[in-house]
Amino acid sequence: MNATVHAAPLAPNLTLPWPLPPVLFVDNPNAGPAAGGNIVTLTGLGLNAATQVHFGSAPATIVAGDVLGFSLVVVAPPGSGTVAVTVTTPNGTSNPVAYTYLVVSPSPAPNPTAITPASGPVAGGTPFIITGTGLAGASVTFGGAVATVLASASNVIAGLTPAHAAGNVPVVVTTPGGSASVPGGFTYLAPAPPVVTVAITPVVSIPAGGGVFTIVGTDLTGATVTFGTTTATITSNTGTLITGIIPAGTAGTTVPVTVTTPGGTVSAGTMTYLGVPVVTVAITPVVSIPAGGGVFTIVGTDLTGATVTFGTTTATITSNTGTLITGIIPAGTAGTTVPVTVTTPGGTVSAGTMTYLGAPVVTVAITPVVSIPAGGGVFTIVGTGLTGATVTFGTTTATITTNTDTLITGIIPAGTPSTTVTVTVTTPGGTASAGTMTYTA
Repeated sequence: MNATVHAAPLAPNLTLPWPLPPVLFVDNPNAGPAAGGNIVTLTGLGLNAATQVHFGSAPATIVAGDVLGFSLVVVAPPGSGTVAVTVTTPNGTSNPVAYTYLVVSPSPAPNPTAITPASGPVAGGTPFIITGTGLAGASVTFGGAVATVLASASNVIAGLTPAHAAGNVPVVVTTPGGSASVPGGFTYLAPAPPVVTVAITPVVSIPAGGGVFTIVGTDLTGATVTFGTTTATITSNTGTLITGIIPAGTAGTTVPVTVTTPGGTVSAGTMTYLGVPVVTVAITPVVSIPAGGGVFTIVGTDLTGATVTFGTTTATITSNTGTLITGIIPAGTAGTTVPVTVTTPGGTVSAGTMTYLGAPVVTVAITPVVSIPAGGGVFTIVGTGLTGATVTFGTTTATITTNTDTLITGIIPAGTPSTTVTVTVTTPGGTASAGTMTYTA
């Protein structure tokens, strides 16, 4: 049977005169698969006039040849064993050269015996090792999902598990020799629900956010943290400790904080966004000695994180519940009144004034200036800075019935007949003379 010629004609006008049958020297390669199809180059003489090439009795396909007749390229047909290759031209048939059809051994059937580990997370990515025989060139599926095979040899496969829903799934190894399942398969473990053991800190923030928060617990890997409906930026997550940035929120609101992982969602407390502070009861007291030191109180709302200033001096705060501030009145200048302000991360608000008492000044001395020894009369003293005064007659303290910053009235105490005593006015700001009192005989 004639072979099919696919190449261009071999240019007979340029051929060397070769009146004899063709001569074959070698075939390269001289072996190939039983299915044929490989390219074989024949070398010899007088090959340019070839009309047929046979591998045994099977015709080959002529592809090309050189015009001088030294080489001929053919496609080997299917066959078996060792056969004679011959070339036929109009001058006859060449001598044979040997060509061997190779027998390819079938791939052994895979026999996986074990997988390590036998379980892992549903997210996949778990490194695994499968041992057994006949595993070279394998692909692996976990419950139908294709695994990433990193390396395979006849007795081992290494790779990474794919993602899959929780549960036990078959693990199938496929090679050119067939498919087989790994005994026991692989179990995908559902993630454990997150647990918060220490709720979020801090629990208050300015509306702009930006502070750092922490949450402590277990099984926190892969968590997202939301403040209300806003997702926070997480800067670190060890599985037991989450740190991140507090997002912005609405002033005066409190939002729930939740932690969500593949295992579920759990509460992590609340975050309160501070509003502008509101003072509902201004500072008490409103007067102080210049040395300060007294205790003040301010009542209101959204007072958390407040500082209190008297003029330009910051007071020491001893307690702050968010609605009640207590602290120590700082020192001030006698005879001055300063504004008191409350400042929080939410803003600044007035809390009244503080007046620092000056030294008392008597502008109109005590009247009357004479009394019976039994006392009992009413006296008056006029001046400034008289708030909080005590009045003494010699060493005897009088009973005061009225006391404003400019007027004192009271009861003249008893005294010794025929004596004159000094009358003094004492306030937290100091002491001043208010004249004398003469007790009659």
